[in-house]
Amino acid sequence: MDMWQAFMSSAAKNVPWAKIVHDKFHVARYLGEAVDKVRRSEHRKLRKDGDSPLTGLRQLLLYNEENLDEDAYFEVLTVQRADLKTGRAWAIKENFRHFWTYSTRGWGARFFDRWYAWAIRSRLDPVKKVAAMLKRHLDGLLNYFDHQVSNATAEGFNSRIPSIKSAARGFRRFENYRLRILFYCGKLNMLPEPSH
Repeated sequence: MDMWQAFMSSAAKNVPWAKIVHDKFHVARYLGEAVDKVRRSEHRKLRKDGDSPLTGLRQLLLYNEENLDEDAYFEVLTVQRADLKTGRAWAIKENFRHFWTYSTRGWGARFFDRWYAWAIRSRLDPVKKVAAMLKRHLDGLLNYFDHQVSNATAEGFNSRIPSIKSAARGFRRFENYRLRILFYCGKLNMLPEPSH
């Protein structure tokens, strides 16, 4: 789940025996937002001084490194080599993805300690703020290694449902809306059975 206190309080109240697991989706979102805050601040300062090499990079900096094509990767690498704060913030964000590759709680904790020290010393306030938040929720992050669960499927549905409503330009009855959601999100096999 997300690290929002209301969610965690509700879980503690309604299912006190359950372990809370904070997943990749939410951590990536928080780190991506921190990178964007650093980029916006630095971009404003650079534009005052003339031209900014950060123009047009907002979306690229949200992608994972392996999802960048050659030109996009070169642009991000140029930002890093120019010793811009945005390049450092992006490197910290990208490095955290290695956390999820460990197989045990102990190794995950060791990695986190090293990553956290780097993030806190970065002198990038948005990154430091997210790092401190992750440290406060470290137990929920480390629970991932015990349970290997993610709410990526639920998040995918949550993003798909509004697009279903929008494409239909609304529904007069909730039942029709529900059926449409079940149809598009249910992955039903609608092909007829082959006859022999």
